[in-house]
Order: sequence, then structure tokens, then C-alpha cells
Amino acid sequence: MSEFDKLKNIVIVDDESIVTSSLRNLLVLETEYNHSEFNSPLEALEYLKIQPADLIISDFLMPGMNGINFLREAKKINPGATLILLTGYADKESAIKAINEIGIFRYIEKPWDNTDLLLSIKTGLERSHLIETLEQKIDELSKAKHKLENYNVELENIVKERTKELLKSNTDLESINRKLSGIINHCADGIVTVSKKGIISQINPVFKFLCGMTDFDILKNNFSDYFIDEINEPICSKFNPEKDILIRNYKILNKKTGKQIPVEISYAPITQENSAIEQYVCVIRNTTLQHEMDRLRDDFIATLTHDLRTPLLAAIQTLRFFLDGTLGQFDERQSKLLETMLNSNQDMLGLVNALLEVYKYESGQLVLFRDNFNLSELIHQCCSEIKSLIEKKLITLSINNQDNIEIYADKQELRRVLTNLLGNAFNYTPENGKISIIVESDKEFITVSVEDTGMGIPQEDIPKMFNRFSQGTSRKRSTGTGLGLYLSRQIIEAHGGKIWLESTVEKGSKFSFNIPINSEIINFTGFNNKSSNSC
Repeated sequence: MSEFDKLKNIVIVDDESIVTSSLRNLLVLETEYNHSEFNSPLEALEYLKIQPADLIISDFLMPGMNGINFLREAKKINPGATLILLTGYADKESAIKAINEIGIFRYIEKPWDNTDLLLSIKTGLERSHLIETLEQKIDELSKAKHKLENYNVELENIVKERTKELLKSNTDLESINRKLSGIINHCADGIVTVSKKGIISQINPVFKFLCGMTDFDILKNNFSDYFIDEINEPICSKFNPEKDILIRNYKILNKKTGKQIPVEISYAPITQENSAIEQYVCVIRNTTLQHEMDRLRDDFIATLTHDLRTPLLAAIQTLRFFLDGTLGQFDERQSKLLETMLNSNQDMLGLVNALLEVYKYESGQLVLFRDNFNLSELIHQCCSEIKSLIEKKLITLSINNQDNIEIYADKQELRRVLTNLLGNAFNYTPENGKISIIVESDKEFITVSVEDTGMGIPQEDIPKMFNRFSQGTSRKRSTGTGLGLYLSRQIIEAHGGKIWLESTVEKGSKFSFNIPINSEIINFTGFNNKSSNSC
């Protein structure tokens, strides 16, 4: 038994002393958990005000206060505790109600199975520990955000104060240069001046620190040599003499530590009196802290959504028991209500699963399982799944397909993309409309397009359609999760292809994607949810 298990505190409440004695003996023999027993729920509530518990086990029927009311009050005192309800068979309906009302973790029927009870206790304690860990991460994230906000405020104040000083001293050129040099040398960001050809002419100490090198190693070298990105595109190729630009998704390789430091580069042209641009000034900001904050946030969301799956699956299975008559027959009105509840829980489970899929792609935990298969057959299978819905809406579906197109890809992931595009086309195409599937290929790529005669999408909304949580357009809001097109984009780019949209308002939309017909196996290392390298 670990130190973690020894520190856990369990509270047992049952009006029958034989039950509390039985549970106490079980915990003493099989575990090293700390535990306290009470035969009165009121006494247990007073104890919880003094000594917090990690897990609370309560009987359902008790004089003075039933188990549900007791656990409701206990949760107010001890919000992080995991709650387990002991019930008889006849009390199962009340126990299910308590799961939805107050968030009970499990209900266990009497007489219980000791192995099952011990497993439920262990799982419940692990849940309490997970909640405590999540709260700590949230607190760390909040503190880091607060520090970053203070840093930005302090930096802005410093810049404002020093700018005022420079304006007051504009009659003394030497003083201005000296103060400007002080700002550059003591700025928290790296500052570099670069020629049109990318040759470095001046740097500040922070940039030297980021590179882990000296002036002699950096000056008169090419600026692009110190930055790397996923596609090995030289950073100087993004210089634009017409405007200021912010560049993301690049890293600096520190020669001293060997670490790759994520950075943002803001650069602007330096205009001379004759308007000829000979140099650029670049400001390089270390974004390590921001990346860490993003990681903590994503880990928190992934852990939370994963923990939601268990109670959702339990609720869905229970509702199915009701609907299939396992727990007795219901009239039509009751069955309709239960079906509505089942559909709502299934929709929520779909959202949780979609969030977890997105997290797996972004964190690099999902690997494509590629195989050779017939794309034409897959398209016909996806169409047959929505055939009844299309016929009911009097929509014409046509497939301009090439037979026997063999590709090497992840079949299930492509099915997800095709189903999502067909579903969107069906939802936004009016009655008597038309949906067309067009397949084209060349020596290297296969291109699939889904075209509809729906309401169309305004041009200004098209760039946002593949973003995470995109909720339709400015003309019509979507009731979906906003993850379908975002996840489709990740899947296609993981295959080495691209996805795009063409649309005309009141005429319809055309979603297209292409992927290589034959490609080597490439493990997907995570989709980078950032904007384009140039702004």
C-alpha cells in the first residue's frame, strides 16, 4: 500500500451498526485507508465540517434524513469528495435520480459483493485525487496567467515611460541614442536589425541568450540560419517591405543547451529619408510560457472530458434498460421522455468523444492506420447511410465517380471526413435540392468534392470554417459542436493533403479535399493549431 492510499479518509454512514461494523472490518482487513463510521447522518455532517473526507459511503434509508439528502448536504461541505450510495433493489430508481441531481459516483445494491465494493472505493478515491490534481493545475494556470499579465503591464509602462523620456530629450541626439541603446539592451525580448538580404548587423543581449552564442558567432551571418520550422522555410522569405508582420511557428535552436525555444517574430521595415528600405528591425519574443499555459489548458480539458465518459455511458445504458422493458413497461408519454433523455446523453457523449479525438491529434497521440482500399466503395457506403434521409427530403444525389480507385490511407478516418461533408451538405440543402460527389485523380493526388445547392457561405466567413468551434456563418448559426470541419482538416493534413471550400451565396457550396494516392507511412505528430506564419 502506497503513502497515497494511507492518507485517504473514508466516512461510512448507516443507521444499522452491523452494516458499519461489516464495512469497517472489510476496510481493516483489505486496505490501509483511514475511515470513520457513523450511525447518524447528522453526526457525520458535524464531523465533515471538521475533518474533510475523500470518499463518503451512505445508506439510502435512514431515520431523520435519507441518504440522498445527507449526501447533498455533505457535498456542500466537502465538494471534492466522491459519493457512493448503498441501496436496496427497490430503491434503484431513486439512486439513478440521485446520480443526475447531486452527482453520485456509484450506487451499490445490498447485499454487496466485497470485491466490487473495494474496486468502487479504489476508483472513487482515484477520482477524488484526479479532481484535486486538476484544481491544482487550474490554480497554477491562473497564477501563470496573472504573472504574464503583470509582465505585459510592466513592460508597457516601461516602454511608455522611456518613450516620454526620449521625446523630452529629442534635442540631444547623443542622449537619445544612449537611451535607445539602453532600451534595446535591457528589453525582455530579443531585438535584431537585418539587411534586405538577411544579414544580421546588430543584436541585443537577449537574442544572444536565446541563441546561446556570442556577438562574434552571430553578426554578419544570415538571420534565417538561427530559426527552424516544420517545413524548413527560410524566415527571411517572409519579409515584406510594404507592412509590419508577425511570424509564428518558428523556433530558435540554443547552441549551448541544445533546446528548441518557440518564438514569435515581429518585424518591420526601417524607412530611410528617400523611402528606400535597406534594413528591417525584428523583435523576437520567447513564447515558452504561453505554450506551457496552452498545454495545461488542453490537458485539463482532455482529462475532464475523459472523466465525463463513464457517467454518460452509465446513464445511456440505464435509459436503454428503461426503454427495452428490462425495468418494466412505460406508457407512450414516458417512453417519449426517456428517448429524449437518451438522445441528449448520446449527443453529449458524441461531443466528449469529438473533443478527445481533437486532443489526440493536437497532442500527437493518434497514429494513422493506413491500408490499401477502394475509395469508390467507401463513397458508396457513406452515401447509402444517409440515403433514406435524402429521399425523404426529395434531394437528388449524384456520384461522378471513377471505378476501382485504390488508395493507401486510413479508411476509418476518411469515412469520418466523407460522412461529415455529406451531413453538412444534407443539412444546408433545401428540399428538391441537389448534392453531387465528384472524384478526380492524377498521377499523385486523388481529389474528392461534395457540392450542394444550399444557401452558400459569404466569402468573409470561408477562412473561419475550418477553425475549432466554428459555429456556422454570419448568416446562420450552427447547432453542432463546431468540431466537424476542424477535425476533418486535421485528418486530411495528417494524410499529407489539404481541404478547402468554394462557395457562392444563394447558389451553394463545394467542399473539396485531396490526398496522395500512394504515400509512405508517416506517423502524425500533431496538428499545430496556429495561424499562418505570416499575418
